[in-house]
Amino acid sequence: MNIDHDRLFKELIETFFAEFMQAFFPRAYEAIDFTHVRFLQQEVFTDVTVGEKHEVDILVETRLKGEEGLIMVHIEPQSYVQKEFNERMFIYFSRLYEQHRCKILPIAIFTYDQVRDEPDTFTTGFTFLDVLRFRFYKLELKKLPWREYIHSNNPVAAALLSKMGFKDEERVQVKLEFLRMLTRLKLDPARMEMLAGFFESYLKLSQEEEERLNYELGRIDKKEAEPIVQITTSWHERGRMEGRMEGRMEGRMEAKKETILKYLSRRFGDQPADLEEKVQKISDLQILDRILDELFAADTIEEARAVILGKIAGNLQ
Repeated sequence: MNIDHDRLFKELIETFFAEFMQAFFPRAYEAIDFTHVRFLQQEVFTDVTVGEKHEVDILVETRLKGEEGLIMVHIEPQSYVQKEFNERMFIYFSRLYEQHRCKILPIAIFTYDQVRDEPDTFTTGFTFLDVLRFRFYKLELKKLPWREYIHSNNPVAAALLSKMGFKDEERVQVKLEFLRMLTRLKLDPARMEMLAGFFESYLKLSQEEEERLNYELGRIDKKEAEPIVQITTSWHERGRMEGRMEGRMEGRMEAKKETILKYLSRRFGDQPADLEEKVQKISDLQILDRILDELFAADTIEEARAVILGKIAGNLQ
């Protein structure tokens, strides 16, 4: 199964940026002013020496508490082992600094399944002079002990349980603890389904494991088990419906339109009729996917409108 790692992590972090920083980089979280957060368009850099283009995955414009001026947070999820990745982080940093001339906080998220000791520094110099020592935050998910995060009530920690360090025989327990966290968070349905979709992209139980999960649910307190059963039943029903529509482009488009409109309604109340009409008229699956990629970051109906109309207009140019 091909997984779009970049899209999944971009959606997760753009939806829960503050929670991400709180869970894994608490000192930076305490310093950042989250009343000003703006996600910038993906930056593309061309390496003229080898003729390659490189994209910065996630770039956030924000501020520090008590300080004038803007800063940027650059987050780079890395889904495969890459030689000299630390050098690439420095190149990204230098290009971003050259363009924006502000403080930049670089963060690398290593999401692959191997346990490695990735460097968080890039240095260059001579025996007689240290010319450069560049450092960045790193998050090596496979090294994280998953049990330390299950009481955090943090949505990003919940989703990333699926990428942390657990044994094969713990898979069912990891899923159960994820569901417990999800019910405690009491999120709106769209964000809850987004977290579940992220989790199951990386940890999907087999039929035998699902039966073991159901057995474990039967052993826990009834009041705790009931909301878990409710949401898992909803997902299974949705999964069967999507399975019937698989391979039918029209059905997939209608399902995505319905998701967009339901999300708008649940998040912002009744959406304007003209906006619903615009969504219904979209006949390109890629446009719908792009809207879904960015819609969860919208805080107002005006921002949601800008996302939808911007994607439609961009396709017409």
